[in-house]
Amino acid sequence: MDKYAYLLGIYLGDGCVSPVSDPGKQVWALRIFCADAYPGLIDECVEAVRAIRPDNRIRLLPLTGCTEVNSHSKHWPCLLPQHGPGRKHDRPISLEAWQREAVSEYTENFVRGLIHSDGSRSTNRVRHRLKSGDRWYEYPRYFFTNESADIMRLFTDALDRLGIEWKRSNRNNISIAKKEAVARLDEFVGPKY
Repeated sequence: MDKYAYLLGIYLGDGCVSPVSDPGKQVWALRIFCADAYPGLIDECVEAVRAIRPDNRIRLLPLTGCTEVNSHSKHWPCLLPQHGPGRKHDRPISLEAWQREAVSEYTENFVRGLIHSDGSRSTNRVRHRLKSGDRWYEYPRYFFTNESADIMRLFTDALDRLGIEWKRSNRNNISIAKKEAVARLDEFVGPKY
């Protein structure tokens, strides 16, 4: 279930489940879009899909600036019941009881998947103007950005469960900037690669 928690996180950020060709066949495509700038992230996504559906073929479809990790199965709607028509931020997103158990047991993997899809780690630079000249202070921070209030809540609930302090920067952006919180995320997320 550790790979499932990661897959759920990355799916909620950059994935969808959609029907494949003939609706009568009840075959669905899991499609997760990963930036080409992070080949390690693509590899982790493939590894997670393979762990959940080892007998299904995984396709890597090149697109402009990204790669679609694609796998067909009749089981994706059961495994990812958050799928549905339209955009995720236009409909309610909640976890089934068995998914909540997986996220509770493997919270770090869930957060890692969410940050790998809709998050970033960057260096913040702050300038202090002094009489003797400007002085710069730099520190690392994480951001998580998503248009779905429900997905934002799942993310912040997971951070709370891990004891990681966060702040809401605006309606769709969470900032993790305290030294201890960033160090804790670095233990299991780190920069995208």
